[in-house]
Amino acid sequence: MTNTKPQITVVNCTTGETIVRNATNDEIAQIKIDAETALIKKAELEAKASAKSALLAKLGITEDEAKLLLS
Repeated sequence: MTNTKPQITVVNCTTGETIVRNATNDEIAQIKIDAETALIKKAELEAKASAKSALLAKLGITEDEAKLLLS
């Protein structure tokens, strides 16, 4: 039988004791929120990079040339 709940590992750094347990419902909810937040941030970064590339192409300059103009 496989475990379908995510596992949480707790390590006591003083004693070296490691406990592996099932995640609570609250922890599972937070894991989902964190995953969704990461996807949103990734999409925003990709959109920003795409817009930057499009602008540089429109201006006909390289990234290094743009840095020179802004320095």
